[in-house]
Amino acid sequence: MSAADSTVRLLLLAALSGEHILYIGPPGTAKSELGRRLSRLCHGVYFERLLTRFSVPEELFGPLSMRALEEDKYIRQTSGYLPEATVAFVDEIFKANSAILNTLLTLLNERLFDNGSTRVHVPLLCLVGASNELPESEELDALYDRFLLRRRVQQVSQAGLLEMLGNGGGRKQAIALRSPGTQGLQSVDDPAVQPLLTADDFDHTRERALDAVEVPPSVLQLIADLRTYLQASAAPAGNCLLDKCEPPVYVSDRRLVKAVALMQVAAYTSGRSRVSEYDCLLLRHILWQRPDEAERIYDWLLNNLASDDGLQQLQFILNGMFGRACKNLGNPEATAMLVKEVGDVRETLVNKLAGVYSAMEGGFPAVMGNLWLGQEEAQAVASALLPKLEKSRKEVEDLLFEVVTLEVLLRHQAEAVVIADLMPARWADWVRNAPAEQLRPYGGANIRPAKGMWY
Repeated sequence: MSAADSTVRLLLLAALSGEHILYIGPPGTAKSELGRRLSRLCHGVYFERLLTRFSVPEELFGPLSMRALEEDKYIRQTSGYLPEATVAFVDEIFKANSAILNTLLTLLNERLFDNGSTRVHVPLLCLVGASNELPESEELDALYDRFLLRRRVQQVSQAGLLEMLGNGGGRKQAIALRSPGTQGLQSVDDPAVQPLLTADDFDHTRERALDAVEVPPSVLQLIADLRTYLQASAAPAGNCLLDKCEPPVYVSDRRLVKAVALMQVAAYTSGRSRVSEYDCLLLRHILWQRPDEAERIYDWLLNNLASDDGLQQLQFILNGMFGRACKNLGNPEATAMLVKEVGDVRETLVNKLAGVYSAMEGGFPAVMGNLWLGQEEAQAVASALLPKLEKSRKEVEDLLFEVVTLEVLLRHQAEAVVIADLMPARWADWVRNAPAEQLRPYGGANIRPAKGMWY
């Protein structure tokens, strides 16, 4: 069940990143079971509560201490309640009223709880929130923003339903992890089994990832362009893929900073030292305010991951260098300087082509081997991107061939007739646009290449 596969992966990623996750969907879709299983995996203290419009702070944060009240102190007994939980599941989270909201916001974001006059740190690793519907009042916007990952959950598919009913709704399956190189499942509740993830992994993975993983400028630019697309009434000039997002989607600075950190965790746990542009696919679970916006984000990412705006810039650069080459024929000093510039462009294109081949080689490993994409989700992404990457590969190869041709011609100080024969399209374009005085050495404006002949 791909949807369930992706849902579980996002839950684990949220916990490793120290973030909270929100599930939105109808009752009976195992949202609470996800929280319980995460708690068992973390071997932590678990807290679960269903909120209603009549819920009071005592239900989440613990009752007031009667003995403390006798001493004029306002202290809660937090044992067994949210302030002492490692993993928590709160159903109908948006039923939280104003009496609960402020304390909950501080606890979620800063991991701090004010108990009387003392502010204490809470061990909360991840809060799994659930709701049947989106928040409707503005006072809940801050709470909604605390959930970095958001996931729409549905009923299982027909095939998944048969599997679920066949194993008793999942009761026949132990909470388990598959060890690399072994067969079968191992129960994490079995003390004889060494768990694949320890408390140390959950406590320190984010910190280690932030120190060890680089975020390249191309990824940062992609994220910035996506927010511009989501928030602006029209995208910047030059973005011809999608003009605008209607209605605009607000994305807070805090969400973007946390999103980058989460992608660093995704890269680190995948054994990489750099965030890949394909890690940005996780943004479809982060930046939306309403579920239908997730598909718009997904479509934008697919279009922009496969596009190469830098190739168009290199085309302009090659045009300029070709014009300078024609203008400086017979000038060895100018030609030598130009050879170096053409070589730099060649090296850039070789690296770009290597990146395209690396992405496509072996069935798109950058996507199919991504730890945080479900199998069917990864297959859908690969199917969408591969044809576009194939087109990009052909464009890079064609441009590289022209650049290498120009470099060889310059190194051998070729004459104009040879340049015109080997690069007829560039030559014709230059002839069409060059000033008349530049064309006089070659016979004036009437010159044109045609099948190796000059007229």
